[in-house]
Amino acid sequence: MEFWANGDTYPEGIDRFSRQSFLGSSAAKKISSCHVGIVGLGGGGSHIAQQLAHVGFSCFSLFDNDAVENSNLNRLVGGTYVDAKKDTPKVDVATRIINGINPTAKIAKLKSRWQDLPERLRACDIVFGCVDSFAERRDLEITTRRYLIPYLDIGMDVHRTGNEPPHMAGQVILSMPGELCMTCLGFLTEEKLAREAERYGAAGSRPQVVWANGILASSAVGIAIDLITDWTQSLRGPVYLSYDSNTGTIQPHKRLHYLVGRVCPHFPPSHLGNPTFKQL
Repeated sequence: MEFWANGDTYPEGIDRFSRQSFLGSSAAKKISSCHVGIVGLGGGGSHIAQQLAHVGFSCFSLFDNDAVENSNLNRLVGGTYVDAKKDTPKVDVATRIINGINPTAKIAKLKSRWQDLPERLRACDIVFGCVDSFAERRDLEITTRRYLIPYLDIGMDVHRTGNEPPHMAGQVILSMPGELCMTCLGFLTEEKLAREAERYGAAGSRPQVVWANGILASSAVGIAIDLITDWTQSLRGPVYLSYDSNTGTIQPHKRLHYLVGRVCPHFPPSHLGNPTFKQL
């Protein structure tokens, strides 16, 4: 007999996780007891919420103060035409998906900015960031580092050069306390932050498509499962995956070759506790 996180039996006693038993005999219990936070429930975050529910996560904190719009329907998993007409909050869409898979899941629907509820973020064991701006990524990393929480960042963009076809690329980064941060990895730079600040912090309307978001989200979920279960017995350092949609490839970023043995200077062990932010 298998059990939900709160002790109730699965409907009809079905062994829901028999086909992922290779993750280890205690994997289902570890996964169901892990409190996961998802910041941003749009194209990437909606995929992540759905997949985590399928895998067996049972405790969620969902952060998004946005509602479904018609332009979201090309990528928002679970979003419907009716949701766009009714301005349904994105956290409600994600909750509907999760509860449809696991009706006893414990879900905190936080229809606000995560910065306004830092104590809810601090309660998480793993945080997924699915946000548009570099500044918000920076702030999320600062917060999770100070709380010693693994942070998984995903994102994508489309670039155009001259008459060349559009180039769609993305990243999946694991920022682990004690390991290299996103600045060390060269993903967050002062130049990027300054350029974005010139636009008053707005990331703008970035191109997004459902298949690319799905690939990035799936990769991030796989890393989270490995963190919890150690099923590959190989996740022992920084993770920076580079996605090239034009060639259909996702692989470790080339920068990792030049960072072996490096120690992160940006988040020393003394920098723990409640972070503070200031306007740049």
